[in-house]
Parts: sequence; structure tokens; C-alpha cells
Amino acid sequence: MAGYRPLMRESVSMIFRSLFISLLLSANFAGAQTTTVAVAANMKDAFTEISRAFKATGKPELRIVYGSSGNFTTQILNGAPFSMLIAADEHFPLELYKKGKTIDVGAIYAIGSLAMITKKSSNIKWTDKKIGLAELIAKANKIAIAKPDLSPYGKAAVEYMKAEGVWDLAKDKLVYGDNIGIATMYIVRGGADLGFTALSLTRSAEISKEINFTLANPNLYEPIKQRMVLIKGASQEAIELYRFVQSPQAKSILEKYGYTTP
Repeated sequence: MAGYRPLMRESVSMIFRSLFISLLLSANFAGAQTTTVAVAANMKDAFTEISRAFKATGKPELRIVYGSSGNFTTQILNGAPFSMLIAADEHFPLELYKKGKTIDVGAIYAIGSLAMITKKSSNIKWTDKKIGLAELIAKANKIAIAKPDLSPYGKAAVEYMKAEGVWDLAKDKLVYGDNIGIATMYIVRGGADLGFTALSLTRSAEISKEINFTLANPNLYEPIKQRMVLIKGASQEAIELYRFVQSPQAKSILEKYGYTTP
């Protein structure tokens, strides 16, 4: 009997360890089966509706991560387990294709528009005259844009300001967000006086009540053609989502948020 109790305790311990390992493996396996999709921040509200409509067709829950197209591209090149990239431009998806990470070149699913915004409570107001933009920038303490090397909307904002001849006035006042969603929140929360965002984000219920906006002249920046790609080894759910984003139902949602669809 003296040797029985230690043996019994050891057996119980082994059983608990086995159960713990089994549960851990099960959790990891379940997590591995979840389709993870990388979505550009400008698409957050529109894609929330699209993913809800997709799920309503009987499809399983997807794991959606929002951020900058540039950051996602770096993560995918380093092995991040995304099944699909829904980007804010063409450059980053095509870079992934050229480096052998995607099934094919993907498809353009939307064309975005750049908007200039101010907080409603701010003393800075937009005018229709070109000279008004220079005056507003002169009055502003901070101007928010997304990082141009990571976000197509940040790149478009720089192109627009240069075309309008106000870049030299603005460049030292710029504050940068890692993605267009963060840059927009700088305005909403009062961290900047004015800024540039995606038209789609001005349609958000949370944001629209806080800001005034005007469209930037689309002839003064390169068209923002948004492309999506399937990553090699993409799940069946990702393939079905890819097709769904090109459906009339998804296009209707995108157009509601100010996008033009192919």
C-alpha cells in the first residue's frame, strides 16, 4: 500500500496532462479551421454588412482582421495565415502575386473615393473656392492622413495636396495613422483639425454624426482601384467569399458606401 498512493497520484496527473493536451490540440485544430480574411480599413463598415450577408447564406463565421494593405502584405510575405486579402488598392495584391503568394491576380471589386473631413465642432469649415483649401490648411494645427507607404488613401491625399498646390503648406502639419481608419479617428476625437479619409468611412453612422466632409476632385489623384486576391491554400469558405464579393448583393452594399463597382 505504501507504493500505491504515489502511483495513483502519478496516474491521475498523467490523465489530467493528457486531457489538457487533448483540449489544447482541439482548440488549435478548431482555430486552424477558421478562415481568416485581411480587409483594408476603409472597408470596415461596408465589409461588416457584406460578411453578415455572406453568413446569412449559411456560411460559417469568418475571422476578419482590419488594417492597412501594406502591413497585411508584409505579414503575408512572412507567412501570416490569411486566406484572402481584400485590399485598398492594386499595388499590394499584385506584389503578392508577383512573389508567388496568391492563386492568381485576383479581381478589382471596387473603386474608392477620397474625402476631406473636419470635425463638426471645429471652427474650420470647408469652402468651395480653391483658395479656401489653402486658408484652411493655414489655420489648421494638425492634418491627419494615413501613411502613404501603407495606405492607398494616404498616397492619394498626398497626390491631391500636391496637385492643389498646398503641399508645402501642409507637409509640416501632417499626423499619420497606420491605416485610414486610425487617421479618420484623429479627426473624430479632435487630435487633428482636418484630414483625408475614404468616402466610405464618412457613411459610417459613428463617424458621420461627428464630421463634415467634401469630396476631393478625383482628377487630382490616381484612381483608387481596390483589388482582392486569394492566398495560395485558401479555404473553400474564402473562395466562396471571393465570389460573393462580386455578386449583385455585395455590389449593392458597396455602392451604398460610396464605392463604384466594376
